[in-house]
Amino acid sequence: MKLSVIITTYNSEEWLQKVLTGYSVQTEQDFEVVIADDGSTEKTKEVIESFETQFKFPIVHVWQEDNGFQKCKILNKAILKANSDYLLFTDGDCIPRKDFVAQHLKHQEEGYFLSGGYFKLPMETSHKISLENIKNQNCFSISWLIKNGVSKTFKLSKLTKISIFASFMNWLTPTKRTFNGHNTSCFKRDLLAVNGFNEIMQYGGLDRELGERLFNYGILSKQIRYSAVCLHLDHARAYFNQEEWNKNLALRAYNIKNNITWISTGIIKDANLKKE
Repeated sequence: MKLSVIITTYNSEEWLQKVLTGYSVQTEQDFEVVIADDGSTEKTKEVIESFETQFKFPIVHVWQEDNGFQKCKILNKAILKANSDYLLFTDGDCIPRKDFVAQHLKHQEEGYFLSGGYFKLPMETSHKISLENIKNQNCFSISWLIKNGVSKTFKLSKLTKISIFASFMNWLTPTKRTFNGHNTSCFKRDLLAVNGFNEIMQYGGLDRELGERLFNYGILSKQIRYSAVCLHLDHARAYFNQEEWNKNLALRAYNIKNNITWISTGIIKDANLKKE
């Protein structure tokens, strides 16, 4: 297969159903879906099972017991379970446009990770999007979104379907080319070279921290936020903690200053096992 899509989720069945519907209608079908499940109940398993026949390859469901926010830990487990050499990371609240996978494959390049974004929806619109709207791609229509609660702003240009304009905006945008867990792809071997996600980190920049270590390792980044389009469904963030956020910022600053690439609290827990 050409690519593994790693989707994080936690007890958000309605949103996950919409996201999986988006992947079931992709123009590129040669990929697998890996669900990185940080302790959801049986309801999530039932949603996943209902999609088993809608993909070319079996869905890989990687689950761990609910023991608080452990996104980095489940992501590292998912990386090891993924069967492709190229990985696309996203979240269970991001509906992909039908060319989403194809765009990541189109822009993939040795020595780079791809940095994408999302178009954030208000809660009203998030609930209004039906599975049929996703299948017929109405929800990616600017006029449909405006009719269903989205404000008319320049941000709607993120949904462009004109490839020349998208390429120009990818070049023009001042947004940094960071590793964004909702829309980023890279080679699996590059992640293994820096030992994956840092499991001591809670919510707040954990994906960017990984990207910064990839930069230190010598991997570059390409901007594709106007090419690889996804809609972000709204939700509460009860797991936000300012103290943890500050710790993460300090850790990231240390890594950048000291050119850190390998961390001992990643996929491999024993630093002595690091492969040179």
